[in-house]
Amino acid sequence: MDQIIKPGIRAYFFATILFYLLFSLSSAAQEMPPKPVSLYFNQNLSFGAFSPGISGGTVTVNSIGARFATGSVILVSQGYLYFPAIFELEGNPGTIVHMLGGPDATLVGSNGGSLSLHLGDITPADPIIINVAPPGRLQIRIGGTLTVGGQMANPPGYYNGYFQVMVIQE
Repeated sequence: MDQIIKPGIRAYFFATILFYLLFSLSSAAQEMPPKPVSLYFNQNLSFGAFSPGISGGTVTVNSIGARFATGSVILVSQGYLYFPAIFELEGNPGTIVHMLGGPDATLVGSNGGSLSLHLGDITPADPIIINVAPPGRLQIRIGGTLTVGGQMANPPGYYNGYFQVMVIQE
């Protein structure tokens, strides 16, 4: 005895099988749970050696490591290195982070005097997207500008201080 299947039933049967195949073959991946980013210190910000001149001015080291001065400041190359600050960020790939420099910092001289430090450009630019999976880390470079007074306000010596950065994770 031959079975007779009506065309309407065959179409419904085929559509039902197709529906089950589509949904049984699809898979969903769970997004990684948010992981707080970690910031690691790697290198200080250094301006090298310079002389303030008569009226002072500024000394800038940008995030790629170039140094330049304004006013009467004279840059001196006597083996004192200059370089940007370097930090490293660790977090889940795709995490969006914003880095903000804190308030201007004061650097105090070993022989008196003080300098004002304003944090400058940050590389990579904002917003920062972490593209390295842990335990790898994304390198962040930060430049800055020193405001230098004249020779009387800033005697020769070593100037040290601390600055703050804020990391905001989306």
